[in-house]
Amino acid sequence: MYFSIIIPVYNRPDEIKELLDSLVQTDYKEDFEVVIVEDGSSLTCENVIDTFNSKLNIAYFTKENTGPGDSRNFAMKKAKGEYFLIFDSDCIIPVNYLSEVSKQLKQEYVDCFGGPDRAMASFSNLQKAIDFAMTSFLTTGGIRGGSEKIDRFQPRSFNMGLSKKAFEVSKGFGNIHPGEDPDLSIRLWKLGFDTKLFSDAFVYHKRRIDWDKFYLQVNKFGKARPILNSWYPEYNKLTYFLPSVFIVGFYFSIILLIFAKDLFLKLYFIYFLILFLVATYKSKSFIVGYLSVKAAWKQFSGYGFGFLKSFYKLNVLKLQPEQAFPELFFKK
Repeated sequence: MYFSIIIPVYNRPDEIKELLDSLVQTDYKEDFEVVIVEDGSSLTCENVIDTFNSKLNIAYFTKENTGPGDSRNFAMKKAKGEYFLIFDSDCIIPVNYLSEVSKQLKQEYVDCFGGPDRAMASFSNLQKAIDFAMTSFLTTGGIRGGSEKIDRFQPRSFNMGLSKKAFEVSKGFGNIHPGEDPDLSIRLWKLGFDTKLFSDAFVYHKRRIDWDKFYLQVNKFGKARPILNSWYPEYNKLTYFLPSVFIVGFYFSIILLIFAKDLFLKLYFIYFLILFLVATYKSKSFIVGYLSVKAAWKQFSGYGFGFLKSFYKLNVLKLQPEQAFPELFFKK
């Protein structure tokens, strides 16, 4: 199977170098191409790509800034492959990734798949902590961490596969960001395509972000979810409300201290203690364990407050999504 690897990039030449370095090491024996789209970058990766032209089959395009979803669509229109593998620019690809995907597709073909992400040993403590919060079964990242206890998996665009046929029928990603990947998954379901988790097709996701950027990122995730719920109410789940319930419950438990009621706060303490112990055991680092507690708090509070704000604007104020949150929509 001929793969086209799709990579949108915005001012990240160093990340592209690491990603391409990892692809050079692949054990996949078949030909494949790498399609890179510069999404209106002021700091381009053209010089980096020039150093890989003799090692990889690379097609490089530049365009004005219209967001990652539209850039992926642009790349897939230019691509020659019959199956597209979509990565974020801050990913590092394991040696056996392409071989694993090829094996999975031969065993049980699916028009769209998603894989989990992991942290490398060389990642910083902060990156490892954020990775834990985004992938652990103890947080909202359980599904992204590889859980298969779900009926229909919604692939994420940092590690996603999409057939050319599914792209052409669905027209690819929409202009919302974040949220463009679950939006695509649901539209694919409605068009009769299946999606699946390939749990062994993981990537190393660097998550090159500080605390403020991480909070902003998950806050946007929270804002996007009620928008998706309004578009596809039949796929709404009570679990989407859990981060908001968690964060409101925490502040409520603090208020209860006024009345000498500390049971709920004790339960939160036990939860965070368990999270600390699991993260410490997994990482073999007390520092990562501590930072993982902070990352989980940032995740719950960022997503939870974003969700509540979006739910209020859409369901109480009756605003249209583009009116309520213009920053989540790119103009094509």
